[in-house]
Amino acid sequence: MKSVRKKLYRMMAAVMLIVVLAQSTAFAEETARNTTINSTAVSLETPSAILMEASTGTVLFEKNPDEMRSPASITKIMTLILIFEALEKGRIHLEDEVITSAYAKSMGGSQVFLDEGEVQTVDTLIKCITVASGNDASVAMAEYVAGSESEFVNMMNEKAAQLGMANTHFVDCCGLTSDSAHYTTARDVALMSRELITRYPQVYQYTKIWMEDITHVTSRGSEPFTLASTNKLLKQYQWTTGLKTGSTSAAKYCFSATASKNNIDLIAVIMGAPDPKVRFSEAQILLEYGFAVTRLYVDENKQPLGDLPVTGGKAERLAVEPKGAFRYLDVTGADFNKIEKKYQYADVVTAPVEKGMEVGYISYSLDGRELGRMPIVASEPVEKAVFIDYLKRVLIKYLV
Repeated sequence: MKSVRKKLYRMMAAVMLIVVLAQSTAFAEETARNTTINSTAVSLETPSAILMEASTGTVLFEKNPDEMRSPASITKIMTLILIFEALEKGRIHLEDEVITSAYAKSMGGSQVFLDEGEVQTVDTLIKCITVASGNDASVAMAEYVAGSESEFVNMMNEKAAQLGMANTHFVDCCGLTSDSAHYTTARDVALMSRELITRYPQVYQYTKIWMEDITHVTSRGSEPFTLASTNKLLKQYQWTTGLKTGSTSAAKYCFSATASKNNIDLIAVIMGAPDPKVRFSEAQILLEYGFAVTRLYVDENKQPLGDLPVTGGKAERLAVEPKGAFRYLDVTGADFNKIEKKYQYADVVTAPVEKGMEVGYISYSLDGRELGRMPIVASEPVEKAVFIDYLKRVLIKYLV
């Protein structure tokens, strides 16, 4: 039964990955084509690793990145994604009080020693997860978000499929399990790490904490408890911003490390390192290599673009704007001053027009090679004109 379920999850994830890739922008496609992955740039003892630039998703280095391995507590990256998603949608709030169940209390491994019936806020429990890797805190939050850990795990697997994590399957929310059906890859860990830090950058408010006290309030009274970060890179490498460590006998030593320097955000994933020292040192080696070879071109696209004529609409003009900032990651030492920017608009825009509908694009090129494109979209909707609208225009034109 487990093998059948495993196959079904992998099939669902593969389908979702195809959909995601099919919907990728031309920019993402160009980035993939124009970046060469260097698999020999550094020598690692770690059996599986990957280095990714967060804003573009560009992979800079990989070593057995699709080898399925036990993730241990870096499982909690997905748990955090679902917690922050629930916060974003207003289903839960940071000040909400969460009651610890007997099941959550029973978790072994790394924990913050929550007692049955103990109440902590969502904010505090996020700290317990990100700083101290509390398994009990993870289960308490899973139950609060989804009603039960099992239902929360279903949500984790659904989200993994949505993110294109084709070689991942979860059976718990904290990574404590020794079940072989709980697995992921360095590439998939990088994908979920990227989702967490780019969509919910507020997570850095927690992952940068080195040490902080919380208070246990139980029937025995109040007692302070110090959360100490499991991420030793916070003290060893000044650019570190996160993210999550993990270790079990099956997984050995794992780490998804994030760092930011010169507006470049990198994700270095280490899976199966033989000891903690190698885990941290080789993550730092990857990060230092990444910062040494990359530069990021960013066009924020804040300038107004004016408007376009609309055919058959209640309004005759349509305000347009770039969809967002354009980013290009360079590893060749190119001269960014030579980047050319050209605007291309649709020949005809016909109503109805929905807000966000693509009506053109901005093309970026360097030395005759297109680096990528940024869509130009409608800033507002325009409804299709009806007879009364045309009549009003005629009256205004000839009578006013």
